Amino acid sequence: MNRTTLSLIAGVTALAAVTGFAALETPEATGSGTATAAAQLPVERTTLVCPAPSTSDIADTAYASFSPVTTGTGSTGKAQLLPAAEASDTGAGKGTAKGGTKDGGKNKTAKSVLEPKEPGTPVTADISGGDGTALIGTAEGKFAPGWTVQQTTEVTVGAGRGLLGVTCTAPDTQFWFPGASTAAGRSDYVHLTNPDDSPAVVDIQLYGTEGAVKSPAGEGITVPAHSSEPVLLSTLADSPQQDLTVHVSVRSGRVGAAVQSLDNSLGGDWLAASADPADSLVLPGIPKDATDVRLVAFTPADSDADLKVRLASPSGLITPAGHETVHLKGGTTTVVELGEVTREEAGSLVLTPTSRSVPVVAALRILRGKGDRQETAFIPATGPVMTRATSPDNSAKGATLSLTAPTATAEVKVTASAGSGGGTAVSKTYTIKEGTTQDIVPPVPSGLKGTYAVTVERVSGGPVYGARTLTASREGGSGFTIQTLPDDRGMVAVPHAEQDLSVLQK
Repeated sequence: MNRTTLSLIAGVTALAAVTGFAALETPEATGSGTATAAAQLPVERTTLVCPAPSTSDIADTAYASFSPVTTGTGSTGKAQLLPAAEASDTGAGKGTAKGGTKDGGKNKTAKSVLEPKEPGTPVTADISGGDGTALIGTAEGKFAPGWTVQQTTEVTVGAGRGLLGVTCTAPDTQFWFPGASTAAGRSDYVHLTNPDDSPAVVDIQLYGTEGAVKSPAGEGITVPAHSSEPVLLSTLADSPQQDLTVHVSVRSGRVGAAVQSLDNSLGGDWLAASADPADSLVLPGIPKDATDVRLVAFTPADSDADLKVRLASPSGLITPAGHETVHLKGGTTTVVELGEVTREEAGSLVLTPTSRSVPVVAALRILRGKGDRQETAFIPATGPVMTRATSPDNSAKGATLSLTAPTATAEVKVTASAGSGGGTAVSKTYTIKEGTTQDIVPPVPSGLKGTYAVTVERVSGGPVYGARTLTASREGGSGFTIQTLPDDRGMVAVPHAEQDLSVLQK
């Protein structure tokens, strides 16, 4: 048997291993088989990482975990959220289909911060003070599809005061963060968390309004296995930069990444990564009482980009006065001050190319309040809810769901889960008209005790984009945080494979 034949056998064997339960059948005698659509199967394993929440002694942090009930998962599985140093997880992240390979083990002596009992019911945990560590979580079997963990921290005074929320993220190899800063009075950290058994090597590149910021210190950062490294962005720039785009790229391994922004006077929040560079972007869920909205955009392309700027309001798409278009110079960060663009109405920003397509990333910095009571949150561009998205840690009051359908009318089903301490799930269906944004007070489970999760499912129509705002009233003002709702990718396409031994004869 020659080397070519061996290579082909190895390729067929590898494909069969990757596709898991994909069927292996003998072709029909006629040899004229028709293409079969890939099967949609639930993911079998999900990995999430949560950054260290705060160094403040007066910080209070809540974790909320939720897995929607998913058909086809079987009856077994578990989910754990472990301190990074105690985790031992080398498995694949989001996207391992049922029947895929599961590798790596667990540290049997480590204590999970939280451990769900059944899908459909959230579980919560709380910590106080500044000793919280980064967490690495793994969900398997019936808990894996759509597993979502929310980390919410409240800090009442000091730099970055307010409500800081982040959805724990799947590890990846590339992240874009438009909206960061190294300006005076602001401390931005990019948290890098490695969930795997081997070290990860990461590069951090900053782009300001004048282009790339030279910084050898951002090259070749090693993140040890099962650990997290917070990197202060000001150590990577020679001079303060008011507006930056941060690019995190991984040379080897994979990490989870998020930027923690702490401002001495404007509060703080987590800045999640923007959706992958694309020619059209949607930034959903601008609060109707936002007092200042700042758009930060960047194109990694060599060529410039021109974008049409529109606001999806409750009545339809409108063009903000004086901001009909924005020009982005290739390789530089561009800032647009939109002010009180929503004018007391729900809104989402829609960016589309005016002519040729150029990939872009973008985020919004949102301010609410006046004077010394101002608070900050961020809205990165996000992907649509193709099938389902979930947001945990909602209480009976203080949560707002914002949904927009920029290109076509859509129907969505919103389900409020059972409460973490008791209650019965309820669902309601909404129609989001083309080009509009609708703010929704989520339905509340009957007999609610504790917090609950909100799951959004697209029933029909065009793409839907969403965000959830949490507000916590406190003395002197109210903190708030916004998390977008990209699709949970709980289902993956597994191709239908057929045996074709003829390839071994060539």
